[in-house]
Amino acid sequence: MSKIYVLGMGPGHRDYILPITLRIIDESDVLIGGKRILKDFEDENKELIYIDSKLKKIIQYIKENKDEKKISLLLSGDTGFYSMLDYLKKYFKTKEMEVIPGISSYQYLMGKLKKTWQKAFVGSVHGRELDIINLVKKYNSVILLTDNKNSPSKIADILITSGIKNKVMIVGENLSYDNERIIIDSPENIVKMKGFSMCVVVIENHENMEL
Repeated sequence: MSKIYVLGMGPGHRDYILPITLRIIDESDVLIGGKRILKDFEDENKELIYIDSKLKKIIQYIKENKDEKKISLLLSGDTGFYSMLDYLKKYFKTKEMEVIPGISSYQYLMGKLKKTWQKAFVGSVHGRELDIINLVKKYNSVILLTDNKNSPSKIADILITSGIKNKVMIVGENLSYDNERIIIDSPENIVKMKGFSMCVVVIENHENMEL
């Protein structure tokens, strides 16, 4: 049976892609992924298919070609954390897929901060909503993947307007890239900052932070 390869590509920079993932990519005939990810493989004589809103067309293509071509889906971050894997499992049997995990952006950021995260709440507001206030009240550390709508400044505004005190926000932007930026500041200052792209945000108690 031909396998479909589902590969976690890490936070972004090629240095953080696992060697086994690079080997599978090198052996693949077709690479499917977002534009940012596939840009690094444009000169490698592969058939490139960009993920867009027409996901069912991509599924149909995979079904029609997986027996003749080695097909790999390149997913940002880790395959097991808010990736396409659940969607793919609706159309393909588990035994049809080979899944290789990657380093998630929140793992990368917590490593940069030299912090553990086993007691933190880890979630995503990238295209979804969460009750941030109750999470912040329940957990000493909350780690969130964000998007342009639910940006760090919007999260800061939610904290301020809800009267949450003594919190520090950490914003990791463009993680692993040359223009990486890690900001550690109060919600009152973060709320004034605009123009964030997709980031990882950590919200912690003030006393837990080394400033």
